[in-house]
Amino acid sequence: MTAHEKHDEGLYERSCGSDCHSSEERKSHHTQEFKNGLTTRLNRIEGQIRGIKGMIDRDTYCDDVLTQLAAVQSALGSIGKLLLEGHMKSCIVERIEAGEHEVIDELLITVGRLMK
Repeated sequence: MTAHEKHDEGLYERSCGSDCHSSEERKSHHTQEFKNGLTTRLNRIEGQIRGIKGMIDRDTYCDDVLTQLAAVQSALGSIGKLLLEGHMKSCIVERIEAGEHEVIDELLITVGRLMK
């Protein structure tokens, strides 16, 4: 395991508390460091989207625009993978340990949405 993976694992372990499986309003419990990382990535994507809009306004060659769209999709996929991994290592494990096995069906639906 690399130092980066160990660091991320520590973030996931703390990403959700015991309230993840509460029947009331469900909330994540990500560390501030994890949220900051996600926000940084989302801000970068937001900038890429603005850049793509500008490319379209400037009649940029379609292939160049499509390349930028692919980069945005990849970046969004990376965020989804980070959130999914954290969710599986914390909330899902906690709910299964609490006997809430229906969370597996919920997870399968979520993974299906991400894979579209």
